[in-house]
Amino acid sequence: MTFLKFNWAPNEKLFEIGGFGIHIYSLMFIIAFLLGLRLYKKMFIKEKVDQKYLEPLFIYMVVSTLLGARLGEVFFYNWDYFQNHLIEILLPIKEKADGGYSFIGFRGLASHGATIGILIGISLYQRMYKFKPLIWILDRLTIPVAIGGFFVRTGNFFNSEIVGKYTGSNFGVVFENRGEVLPRYPAQMYEAFGYLLLFFVLRKLYNSRFRDQGGFLLGLFFIGLFSIRFLVEYVKESQGGFEKMMPMFSTGQWLSLPFIALGIALLALSFRKKPTPINEE
Repeated sequence: MTFLKFNWAPNEKLFEIGGFGIHIYSLMFIIAFLLGLRLYKKMFIKEKVDQKYLEPLFIYMVVSTLLGARLGEVFFYNWDYFQNHLIEILLPIKEKADGGYSFIGFRGLASHGATIGILIGISLYQRMYKFKPLIWILDRLTIPVAIGGFFVRTGNFFNSEIVGKYTGSNFGVVFENRGEVLPRYPAQMYEAFGYLLLFFVLRKLYNSRFRDQGGFLLGLFFIGLFSIRFLVEYVKESQGGFEKMMPMFSTGQWLSLPFIALGIALLALSFRKKPTPINEE
């Protein structure tokens, strides 16, 4: 059934000015952050929180996400390379074979590192701006982060990266701009639509009595997002890392397990607290 096979060869750049191109992947990150800001602003308004705390939250979120994601890629997946190219860790350059460096932008970001970065960054933010408890801020951040994951994985699909394994059949996506002729599982979009579904679930629950049951949304987020990641890893091409030393699971699966366990613990603890009734005008 040939209609089950889809040839994919997108133009990764939207446009180019003076040799500097704007990539679809970068656009997806921008959309994710701006949409996240809009969603969080609506929550501030809904719960009558002073919006002066919103701008610094956005800055902490952007910096901690990108820094955490980059360091996660370096230490979880490609330390063998970066230990000999330390300058490339935080600079958007890559050493050329014939000497010197070329500008390539930041390629290589790990979602588990981004999660750790966000937890650290928002903890620092809450210590400076103590308008709400940390768990209150994190519970509500799960909603913009979930939809952000959808856009980022869609960007990976446009970049033809983080690809799935070959299907071994006439089903799948042929990434022609990788020079391929055989179909792969569209693992990026499996993950993207999983995160989109999680977003709708979390948004629905936010508007219920569970909104103020501290840790409930965060626990469900960890369980849902990293279970999706764990399952999709079975059809995803290896991204490297330490899985050769621990071959039972992929690196992404090993890194997901602690977050799933943390989610279960948060969910259990949240049920020990009595939900606060929602009083809205």
